[in-house]
Amino acid sequence: MARHVVVGDLRVQRIERKDGQRSWTIVWPEGTLHIEADRFLREHEGSGTQKTYAYYLVDYLRWLERECLAFDTVQLRDLERYMGIVGAEVRMPLGEPWRVGKRPYGHSHCRPRPPA
Repeated sequence: MARHVVVGDLRVQRIERKDGQRSWTIVWPEGTLHIEADRFLREHEGSGTQKTYAYYLVDYLRWLERECLAFDTVQLRDLERYMGIVGAEVRMPLGEPWRVGKRPYGHSHCRPRPPA
């Protein structure tokens, strides 16, 4: 997989902690913290899924931006539409293709998980 720096877009940022562990967060193009995303990711601090959640979340946040949907106004129907675009089975119009050229997420990734 080719590594490259994402410029001008939301991105996942690795954080090296003092204890030698890594954490993951999301930052805006200018490098400032995405507060809401970071708050969610901190709930999963130290878990093996935090990095995965960060990459799925940044994809969703980029989609919101492309759809001109403000984070604080998003409704469940918007999330359902996004889930359908990335591979979940939903019965609704989906809109513009997203993740063009990439495989859809598997069904196990698109199912809501119960809280831990």
